[in-house]
Amino acid sequence: MKLKFKLQPHQTAAVDAVIDCFAGQPWHNPLAIQTQTAPDRAPALDLADGDIFGNAPLSLSPTQLLSNIQRVQRRQNLPVSASLAGDEVCPVNLDIEMETGTGKTYCYIKTLFELNQRYGWSKFIVVVPGIAIREGVDKSLRITAAHFAEIYGKKARCFIYNSRQPQALEQFASDAGIHVMIINTQAFNAAGKDNRRIYEALDAFRSRRPIDVLSACRPILILDEPQRMEGKKTLSALAHFTPLAVLRYSATHKTNHNKIHRLDALDAYNQKLVKKIAVRGIAVKGAEGLNAWLWLESIELSQKAPLARIEMEIKTRSGIRRALRRLQAGNNLYAESNQLEQYRGYIVEHIDAISDSVSFTNGQILRAGEAVGDVSDADIRRLQIRETVRAHLEKERQLYPQGIKVLSLFFIDEVAKYRDYARDDEKGDYARLFEQEYQAQVDALLAELPPGRGDWRDYLASIRVDCTHKGYFSVDKKSQRLRDPDVKTRGEDAGLSDDVDAYDLILKDKERLLSFQEPTRFIFSHSALREGWDNPNVFVMCMLKRSNSGISRRQEVGRGLRLAVNQRGERQDNPATVHDINVLCVVASESYRDFVCGLQQELGSALSARPRKANEAWLTGKLLIGPHEETPVTPEMAKRLYKYLVKHDYINELDDTLTLSWHTAVTQNTLAPLPDALAPWREAIIALLNTLFSEAQLPAIEDDRRLKINPLNALFDSAEFQALWAQIHHKSVWRVEFDTPALIRQAVQAIDTQLRVTPLQYTLSGGEQTEMLTDELLHSGGGFRQTPHGTVRLEGQAIARTVRYDLPGKLAAATALTRRTLVAILRQISPHVFALYQQNPEAFIAGAARLINEQKAALSVENLTYTLLDECYDRSLFIAGQRGQDLSRAAVRLQKHIYDYAVLDSGVERRFAEALESCDNVAVYAKLPHGFAIPTPLGDYIPDWAIAFREGSVRHLWFVAETKGSDTALSLRASEAYKIACARRFFAALNKESADVHYTVVSDFQQLLDTAL
Repeated sequence: MKLKFKLQPHQTAAVDAVIDCFAGQPWHNPLAIQTQTAPDRAPALDLADGDIFGNAPLSLSPTQLLSNIQRVQRRQNLPVSASLAGDEVCPVNLDIEMETGTGKTYCYIKTLFELNQRYGWSKFIVVVPGIAIREGVDKSLRITAAHFAEIYGKKARCFIYNSRQPQALEQFASDAGIHVMIINTQAFNAAGKDNRRIYEALDAFRSRRPIDVLSACRPILILDEPQRMEGKKTLSALAHFTPLAVLRYSATHKTNHNKIHRLDALDAYNQKLVKKIAVRGIAVKGAEGLNAWLWLESIELSQKAPLARIEMEIKTRSGIRRALRRLQAGNNLYAESNQLEQYRGYIVEHIDAISDSVSFTNGQILRAGEAVGDVSDADIRRLQIRETVRAHLEKERQLYPQGIKVLSLFFIDEVAKYRDYARDDEKGDYARLFEQEYQAQVDALLAELPPGRGDWRDYLASIRVDCTHKGYFSVDKKSQRLRDPDVKTRGEDAGLSDDVDAYDLILKDKERLLSFQEPTRFIFSHSALREGWDNPNVFVMCMLKRSNSGISRRQEVGRGLRLAVNQRGERQDNPATVHDINVLCVVASESYRDFVCGLQQELGSALSARPRKANEAWLTGKLLIGPHEETPVTPEMAKRLYKYLVKHDYINELDDTLTLSWHTAVTQNTLAPLPDALAPWREAIIALLNTLFSEAQLPAIEDDRRLKINPLNALFDSAEFQALWAQIHHKSVWRVEFDTPALIRQAVQAIDTQLRVTPLQYTLSGGEQTEMLTDELLHSGGGFRQTPHGTVRLEGQAIARTVRYDLPGKLAAATALTRRTLVAILRQISPHVFALYQQNPEAFIAGAARLINEQKAALSVENLTYTLLDECYDRSLFIAGQRGQDLSRAAVRLQKHIYDYAVLDSGVERRFAEALESCDNVAVYAKLPHGFAIPTPLGDYIPDWAIAFREGSVRHLWFVAETKGSDTALSLRASEAYKIACARRFFAALNKESADVHYTVVSDFQQLLDTAL
């Protein structure tokens, strides 16, 4: 399998943040940058050709560089740096915060290509804290080489530094192309003989010191996980490279420098860049008078009443054994166990599928995932393995038809528990338990599913139990047996391993493990392996280890957050379905509540750098980026906004933090109207306030046991629904033919009439010491009081002279139009409008790009055509839609819906469903599954509802409807309005081909009924 890569907006934003910090730096031809001596070093570095092709020095003054950095920070509403954060390593240190799993390595590889293209810099050194990351970076550079060559028309030469092979440095220094050296810190800051060679004059290197050659190149250092390189010895050693700049990439920066980009855990989740998290906890519960075993595995829905899957002890002729029983209300556990006395009085009174609980007539309540009775540590481990297998098979059944292979990962703390060489079969306890639990569940499934259909059942039947699991551990060099890794005992990496052979196996098998042709689906590895497990198709993780291992829950979860790929290597990141497919299940050895509470606390701590208070002081000076212009929040605007938030209970008056009401109103599009002066900035204000931290914003972590099969009922096969489905199930492709002269005309008109550019300005804030100081005032921060402040405009002409922009190039990157088209637009706009560029270049570029893109969108809808394909969506979409639904969010059992339940996302949808249920004219309806999508130039669009009315009761029988809180175009976001306009075109094309389906956007059912009647 070959993984496929594509440009993604969040990664482009991270790249642009770095590139824009150096705006105004002239491009230098690398062939012209030659030096013969390293800075402040002697003797001369006499290479074969007498030259070192290094990076051009910075031409920007510190003031210009700081101004660029501040502009980038304001654009993202990050804290604005007062000065350059220089240190002993380098005067220029830029922090780029990116959450695990969002493509950090891809970002800095693309960044180095952009730095070369824009400024001519070509020498880069990636510094990593250990071997695992080093090997991963090397592999990433190699597998993305063709992708970046296609974009930039060139390749980067990369190599891992080896003290025994200094000849690679010769090409690094003497060639003008892009060169990337990867080096781990141990290669230059450790005391070993090999590690000192970088500072020694080597005979094999013509009596030169490698460090002198490297420093003469003025390399740009890229630090991957810099928080693990903050030791005094490491920092002193990094200074020997004399870097031009240092770019620091991490999800968890420990020391802050000039932070220019932030994509933290909250951003990554809200933008759907990582998997959603679900947990299967195991809780041990005490039950008075019960010493026997009782385990509630799950609640199943059926066509009749719910069933409880309970494991209990059964008396047999050969003794007492444990067995799984499907029980319903009224079943007596005493009778089911063949009269085991400890179960007397345990009669199932009620099974609640919504709360996932079983209540007994004796008052005891058991919840899914709880075990009572004589529960040992071995029992917990067996249950974890069982739940992992069960979660894996459930996900595999759902994702196999979509061409996505599911992998499950066990982390254990001792190799002997997987591979025991003292036994004849060499199987450890965990391997033995796994094979027993796996075989039992597979046998049950194979008996349940009909054979011979060439589907998942046949795939399942084709894999032997001993071939489907594999161990990835360190290997003893002499005996070739698996062994425990060497674990560090000191420092921040205590309890972790950096063994190269285990990582080599993981990385070597990465793509092969993603193929259905490879039978391995369950992987056992050592919990000390911190990095390396970045395989995107890990869907289930199980921690079979001691709780005091020293690895946090966030670290554990981070190993499986990357978005999955299918058999074609395509990333499954469609916004409409990304969190239906990408759900990481963590099987914990503690209760769901305890695991989630601990993980939420860790996430909250990791987000501590986010501001929390929406007070006037914080709001003042923040940048609002609107559709056509941007403006800083003035003190008067801040005062009005703060009063609005207080009035509508969107912030807590005591501490100025955002409330749950704010987040609910934003999600459901029910915000109270803003004051007139702020109303044009509605979306910008929402975006600004959502950068604040609040507990309500933390990712929702689901209970994986609540994700149930939602049964399709007889209405799915009814004549009315099948007739409706036959009308709408066509797949299609779209085509847009641009009229370039028309685009130029409309863009010029839009820019001339709508572009507004606010001059660059800054807010002056002052303060003075209070007259009487007390110890209490000093400790509370009240020793100073704020004095009146004002806003000062910068002279645009001065800004334009100090920073040079490639205006057509910037607009081309933002609009995907050719430079020729953009130059034509710029030449035709009015001179007084073009003069706004001098006032605020960044705002001019952003505003012009938005207006051009709006005209592109408008023209694309006008010129958009759909062609229906012979291929149609299959009924299997609805079968896949049965699985993985949290029915605690569902309404009551429905009578006219094709599923028994519907998971509804808002009050608007709930009211709409209630009206459908109560209307006699409605025959059947469906909440359309996420797999049913209409393609558009802005991505797939999934309508909400498909409705069939009773024949003879209305004028129009078949409807596809979109429900919104408001049906006015102004209330819809631009992308939503655009996709809806495309959907109208699709259904118009559908109806030309003999269909008769009406597509409409409504805010309530009455609007739909009025159209039907």
